[in-house]
Amino acid sequence: MLNSLIVEGAYFLSTSKKYQTTKLFFYNLLENNNYKYRKYFDIFMITLILISVIILVREVKYHIDDFFLYFNNYIISIIFLIEYILRLWVISSVSKTIIERSEQDSMLNKKFNLFLALKIIVKEKLQYMLSVRAIIDLLAIIPFFHQLRFLRIFILFRVFKLFRYTRSFKKFISVLSIKKFEFLTLLMLASIIVFVSSILMYIVEANNINSSIDTLYKAFYWSIVTISTVGYGDITPITYEGRLVAIGVIIAGIAVFSFTTSIIVSAFTEKFDEIKETKNIDDLKKLQEFYIICGYESIAQEVATQLIKKNNLIILDDDNARVKQAQKDGFTALNYNTGSVESYHKLHINMNKQVKAVLCLNETDVANVYTALTIRSFNKDIFILSLLMQNRNRKKLTFAGVNEMVYSKELVGLIAKEFVGKPVAFEVIHALRSQYNNINIEELIVTQRIVKSFSTVDDLKNSEYRLILLGLYQKEENKFLFNPKGSIFLQEGDYLVLIGNIVFIQEYEKYLKIKKK
Repeated sequence: MLNSLIVEGAYFLSTSKKYQTTKLFFYNLLENNNYKYRKYFDIFMITLILISVIILVREVKYHIDDFFLYFNNYIISIIFLIEYILRLWVISSVSKTIIERSEQDSMLNKKFNLFLALKIIVKEKLQYMLSVRAIIDLLAIIPFFHQLRFLRIFILFRVFKLFRYTRSFKKFISVLSIKKFEFLTLLMLASIIVFVSSILMYIVEANNINSSIDTLYKAFYWSIVTISTVGYGDITPITYEGRLVAIGVIIAGIAVFSFTTSIIVSAFTEKFDEIKETKNIDDLKKLQEFYIICGYESIAQEVATQLIKKNNLIILDDDNARVKQAQKDGFTALNYNTGSVESYHKLHINMNKQVKAVLCLNETDVANVYTALTIRSFNKDIFILSLLMQNRNRKKLTFAGVNEMVYSKELVGLIAKEFVGKPVAFEVIHALRSQYNNINIEELIVTQRIVKSFSTVDDLKNSEYRLILLGLYQKEENKFLFNPKGSIFLQEGDYLVLIGNIVFIQEYEKYLKIKKK
C-alpha cells in the first residue's frame, strides 16, 4: 500500500506543471549560467557575503550593534540554509528515480523495490553533499549556531562561496582542470622534496646549539618557505651541511615554480579559443539586434564589410581557416557548422527578437540549402536570404524556406545587357562599387520623427546636400519606387536609397533627425 502511494505521488509530481515550473525556475536561478536572472541572484549573494565578512572584521575591535549581529548570525545564515536546501532539491529528481525504478520492476514482473529506489536517491544526494562546493555551503551556515562563539570563524567560509557566484573563477578552475595529472605529478615531486629536505635539515642542524632549526616542525616550516621562493629569513641553517641542503631546495623551488607557470600557460593556450568563444557568445546575448552570416567566402566578406558599418553581425563557418580570417578582419566569428541545430542552440539567443535576418552566403547551393532547412526546422518566421549559385537549384532553396535569393549571374547579365556599348555607364557602376572618391549608396530608414517633420519626398530637400534620391522602398506595400515623385507621402519604416558623398550623407542624416517643423 505504501509503495503504491509513493509511486502515485511520484507520477503526480512528475506531471504537475506547477511543481515542474517551480523546480525549473530554481534550477535556472541556482545552476544555469545562461538564465537571464542568474546574474542578479549572484550579485545579491555576493553582497550578503561581503556584509557578513565586514561585520566579522569590525567585531574584532569594535562594538557591533545587536541588529547587525542578529542580521549576520540569523538572517544571512537562514538565507544560505534555504539556498543549500534548494540546491539539494534541484540537483536530482526524486520522483523521476522512483518512476524509473517502478517501471523497470514492472517490466521484469517484480514488486516495486522501494529500498533500492531510496538507495539511489540517497546516493545521488550524498554525492552532491560531499562535493567541495556543498561542504563550503554547509560550513557557511554554521555561524547560525552562534552560541558557540568559536564557530563564528566559519563566517570566513562564506568568502569561499564567492567562487560559486563568480564565472571568471569557475572558468579559471575549468581551464586548470585539464592539467590535473601534471599538477598532481608536480605536487608529489614538491612534497617529496619538502619531506626529504625537512628530515635532512633536522638531522644536520638539530644538534647544533646555535641553530634555530631545533625541531622537525621548524625544519618543515623552513622547507616550505624556501621551496616556495618566499624566503622570510627568520629561520636559516648555520652549518655547512645545512647550507648545502638549502642550496638544493632553492634550486628545486625555482624549478617547481617554473614548471607550475609553464603548465598554467599551456592550459590557457589550449583553452584560449574556447574562452574567446564563450566571451563572444556572452557579448552576443547582450545585443538587441544583429545579422547572422553563414559562410565567409569572397561574397560574404564584401557583404560583412558593408553591413558592419551600421549593424551588428556574427559570422558562422565550419572552416577554421575562414573563421580565423574573419576574426582577423575584425568580425565576431565562430567555428560552427551552419547545418547543425546544435550550433544555434549554443548561441543562447532569441532568434525571433534578436536576429534581424540570416544571410546564407556559402558559395555552394548545397550548403545554403542545408543551412536554410536547419533554421526552418526550429524557426518558421525568421527572414532568410541566400545566394543562388546555379539557377537549377532555385526550387530547392525555395522549398528549404528561403525568403529571398540573389543570383549573381543574373545580376551581372542584366547590367551587361543594359550598358553594353556604354563605357561611361560602366565607369559609374565601378565607381559606386569601389566607393571611388568616397561616393556611396546608402539606405536610411524613415523613422516616426522624420515622418512628423517631412510629409512628402519633396520636403526632404536632399538636393541641397548634393545627394541623389535613387529610390524609395515602401515597407507596407513591399515595393521599390525608382526616382519617386515629389508628391509621394513618406511612411514610418520606409527606406530612402541615396547616392552621394559619404560626408554629405552623414550630415544629411543628422539634418533629418534634428529637423523640426
